[in-house]
Amino acid sequence: MKNLWDDHEASQYEGDLGLRVYTSRLLGRDKSLVLHGGGNTSVKIRETNRLGDEIDLLYVKGSGWDLETIEAGGFAPVHLDHLIRLADLPELDDIGMVNELRTHMTDAGAPTPSVEAILHATIPHRYVDHTHADAIVTITNTDGGMERIEAIYGDDVIIIPYVMPGFDLARECARRFKSEAGPQTIGMVLLNHGIFSFGETARESYERMIALVQRAEDYLEAQRAWRLDFSAQEPLTGPRRIERAELRLAASRAAGFPMVMHCSEDARSRHFLAQPRLETISQQGPATPDHVIRTKALPLIGRDIDGYVAAYRAYFDRFAPLSRVERTMLDPAPRVVLDERLGVCALGRTPKDSRIVADIYGHTIDIILRAEALGGYRALPMADLFEMEYWDLEQAKLKRAGTPPEFAGEVALVTGAASGIGHACCAALLARGAAIVALDIDAAVETAFSGPAYLGITADLTQPATLESALEVGSQRFGGLDMLILNAGVFPGGTPIAALD
Repeated sequence: MKNLWDDHEASQYEGDLGLRVYTSRLLGRDKSLVLHGGGNTSVKIRETNRLGDEIDLLYVKGSGWDLETIEAGGFAPVHLDHLIRLADLPELDDIGMVNELRTHMTDAGAPTPSVEAILHATIPHRYVDHTHADAIVTITNTDGGMERIEAIYGDDVIIIPYVMPGFDLARECARRFKSEAGPQTIGMVLLNHGIFSFGETARESYERMIALVQRAEDYLEAQRAWRLDFSAQEPLTGPRRIERAELRLAASRAAGFPMVMHCSEDARSRHFLAQPRLETISQQGPATPDHVIRTKALPLIGRDIDGYVAAYRAYFDRFAPLSRVERTMLDPAPRVVLDERLGVCALGRTPKDSRIVADIYGHTIDIILRAEALGGYRALPMADLFEMEYWDLEQAKLKRAGTPPEFAGEVALVTGAASGIGHACCAALLARGAAIVALDIDAAVETAFSGPAYLGITADLTQPATLESALEVGSQRFGGLDMLILNAGVFPGGTPIAALD
């Protein structure tokens, strides 16, 4: 862990909310703490309303915001007293909870408060930080995880057995905090989920988080379960673009819509694929249940998409009848594929989605390997993973998602893409949701656009080897091609088009 606090940087942020923004961004910079919208933070602030009354508010991270880039407008102000009273209710369904959060904000334009707002409210400290630190999740995802956490932290943290996020978790944390917290308590570990720290200042809460996670890393280091060595892995070789395209096609057909596929061939991925117990350790489940929404409960080993679909249907048929309400099955296609020739392949509706899946599973690999070195990786039971994947709040998000752009999940190759017609084609396709492999002899093609959906490659189309290489790189990034815009060309005078090579 690195303490990133900088007095000069901090001085650029004004007030309690400004410092809340600053330390939230510090947490977001460290991918071993939070990934892609994970984690949440809050601060309790007393303000004066338009009637001149003093009110206590909880400013908590809003849904859809990422800690690394959050701004003051990314925090939702909610009446603190109301949240604390909600924690005393005997029960509250998740949809009703979100309604209570939204109807007790003081800013109608603010984002929906985090589902853990009640939990944050019940912790009697001004600043509260929550992350899914790799080191913590590694330790709790082993046999005897609770005992290990107790040995590391003693009375410095409260330990909460796994409870699904939402009202039940908030109520359990509030109950345990009241009965177990003392003057020495500086954090709270949620098994199979993550860690909380808190303090009276933004700096104190942030630095407690860093110190607590460092203790977990030190423990793993002492157990020879922290450092991972991938240096002995041989690179994947040979053309594989047809194999990638076939796998992407099969997965997209299973999903019922086109998907982009990003294949990671780095040393970490190759090391994981070479594990002798891959079929056991990869089929335990995700590092934290939040990830199931992105990655599904299990990856596919190999390329038997039909077999994966059948297994997913069986998983749904087994657990759906146990839910409190009727469930509609999500698409049964895998989001992670482990293949010895193609690497660790991540699938998503957009290039951004596929990269998020790839990032999450990369950290999952680290966690699994470290937990194995510690004594054996153990994820949550499938019943808990199903409840998270089919959580009412996530189902509601899907219903609100709307219609995707017309070329979402499709990949176009555009030649002569650095300028003129080719450049305009790229802009039009990106605006319609496509991913782009853009080729041009002009190196400006590499920076003509930015973002996960654009790959610019300098290539001379008169050189077959250069073209072959570009196609290979493009398929590794996006999985295949759906559209061709052949815009580059030289037309010698007096030569019929049919005679051109």
